[in-house]
Amino acid sequence: MPAMPAADHARPGLVVRPFRGVRYDAARVSDLAAVTSPPYDVIDPDSASHLEDLDPHNIVRLILPRDGAPGSPSRYAQARSALEEWTADGVLRRDEKPTLYVYEQSTPGLSQRGLLAAVGLQDPVAGVILPHEDVMPGPVADRLELMRATSANLEPILLVYDGGGDTARVIDDVVDGGRAGAPVVTTRTEDGLAQRVWAVTDPAVHERVARDLAPRQALIADGHHRYATYRRLQAEHQAEDDGPGDWDLGLAMLVDSRSHPPRVQAIHRVVAGLSLGDALEKAVPVFGTRPAGTDLVTALDTLAGATGRHPFVVTDGAEFVLVEDPRPDALDDALPAERSAQWRSLDASVLHALLLEGLWDVPDDDPRTTYLHDVDAALRSAVRLHGVAVLMRPVTVEVVREMAARGERMPRKSTSFGPKPRTGLVLRLLDPPAPR
Repeated sequence: MPAMPAADHARPGLVVRPFRGVRYDAARVSDLAAVTSPPYDVIDPDSASHLEDLDPHNIVRLILPRDGAPGSPSRYAQARSALEEWTADGVLRRDEKPTLYVYEQSTPGLSQRGLLAAVGLQDPVAGVILPHEDVMPGPVADRLELMRATSANLEPILLVYDGGGDTARVIDDVVDGGRAGAPVVTTRTEDGLAQRVWAVTDPAVHERVARDLAPRQALIADGHHRYATYRRLQAEHQAEDDGPGDWDLGLAMLVDSRSHPPRVQAIHRVVAGLSLGDALEKAVPVFGTRPAGTDLVTALDTLAGATGRHPFVVTDGAEFVLVEDPRPDALDDALPAERSAQWRSLDASVLHALLLEGLWDVPDDDPRTTYLHDVDAALRSAVRLHGVAVLMRPVTVEVVREMAARGERMPRKSTSFGPKPRTGLVLRLLDPPAPR
């Protein structure tokens, strides 16, 4: 990842602190892999059911609690009760010392290392933690209700920064040099990734990391809605005059993009209740269309090799059609003139402004639209919802960085950075305000 602009040392710096993490007791669960999950926003209903079946203590019961029968506690209250019960029973245990957690995810041909830490929350205008996507009120409100109910950061956001400094040496010393001893978590999850976590409790090392990262900028690679939720909760405590507290920080994984360049993938859209025939009939006056193959693999190859502008594959799970090359006049009419040329050139901008809203009458906040990171899940969802999936190509890391550095936001769900931190390896509790 290319370097972001040099930090202004007069501004507030990046704050990285240890915390007392909450972790599963391996002796109290069937398997550590069986109690973890991907982040909440990449889990479709089928995947949620599968995760629930793996172990009665799977973290999905906290991050995506189900609505109960009429008259039962809210799903947020259910999550709070489960967290309290698992903590009281010793299924979840809180570490005794403030800790920075070195976290490695690896598989043949892939390795990502970073830190799980509590990161100080800052307004984006400070230029320290840079978002690159817009957020929607609904998901933020949902995560806020859950965070209020549980008083916890249940899963980390992913931050990437231009490093190469002392923190990289600390991480390598821990993983390769055994500086912190044996890992406290070792498992292999269903996605094939080996997951290892080391607990670093040495205050001198904490200080080294804090000093190294203070002048750096971090890009929110994953977790824009959770970061917005962190800040909403912080604002509520400030309005209550609660003073400084755990709500001034949020759980994050920090990855040095020099040592471990991030991978960026697309996030696909599914529109419920829209038949493929209707979708194509409305698109044809503006877009060119042609068959994209008879199966998903061929369709994705066709999409990757498309030479036209703004190509998408539209599918109902059985038929695959490439939609590309919208008319220039239609683009000019649909895309906001006040936006930058780069924003107007994004496939996600064209998809939402022209195809979804302009031609299919599906505005950005329409509940018929869902977002899925996995193409197979997108196809399953299109079939289940009697709709269509729109498969996209990924944007480049360079474009993301450039737009974030100048403070411009991409359409929401434009990127999927990976690998994402596994949910459930380390949780962070928020202690209540001190009595007045």
